[in-house]
Amino acid sequence: MRKILLFLALLFISISCFSQSRYISQTTKKIVYSRDGGTCRCCGSSSSLEYDHIRPYSCGGNSDVSNIQLLCQQCNRSKSNSCTCKVHNKRVGTNCCEKNTTKKSSSTSSQCTGTTKKGNRCKNKTTNSNGRCHLH
Repeated sequence: MRKILLFLALLFISISCFSQSRYISQTTKKIVYSRDGGTCRCCGSSSSLEYDHIRPYSCGGNSDVSNIQLLCQQCNRSKSNSCTCKVHNKRVGTNCCEKNTTKKSSSTSSQCTGTTKKGNRCKNKTTNSNGRCHLH
């Protein structure tokens, strides 16, 4: 009986982990490509296009059509985890993470630059000058 309950609990946890994903379906990609006219929403380029989360995934953004936009590789890379394309100094996102960090008065936090055991980037926030959280 315990093994069955454990199996069901693990199954439920694994299903709930996949409910919010960075994955963007082909249907969503087609709708976004058509809506954005096949061009970067920042600079208008039509080469090296990528699908970008308007509200960053790391800040709770989902992969719905309303939260996905086309950006060229250069604009998307410069935007990173913010709302602004640093190449063109143009706002290309909404409800970004920096709105949540204004509560701190004396120091600002940033995402840890360390990596996890699996090789992924650490998602912890840190105020250390070395850019790493207490785990790294």
